[in-house]
Amino acid sequence: MTEYAIIETGAKQYWVEPNAVIEVEKLNIEHGQKEVLIDKVLFYKNDKDTKVGSPCVEGVQVRCEYLGDKKAPKVISFKFRRRKASQSIRGHRQKLTKLQIKEFITKG
Repeated sequence: MTEYAIIETGAKQYWVEPNAVIEVEKLNIEHGQKEVLIDKVLFYKNDKDTKVGSPCVEGVQVRCEYLGDKKAPKVISFKFRRRKASQSIRGHRQKLTKLQIKEFITKG
């Protein structure tokens, strides 16, 4: 069975299939919540048909299990100019949410 979808979250697109684990930009999830529904499905394909959204496919949702939050590796931004004391260093660690795709919910 080849069932997959392309979803959008955090202004990024992800190719997902059941039981896949993805890391997306941090989502606002309430304490104790274990399930997340993603509505922004841009493309959906299963054995029977293919649905392409404009921009989103109607009636298709992705059910995910919340696995926790983490931080990405640190990214260093270093700027150096050929003058006395003209340099700057900045670091950034993106906060991520880890999700496991459980199933695709289709209506109709």
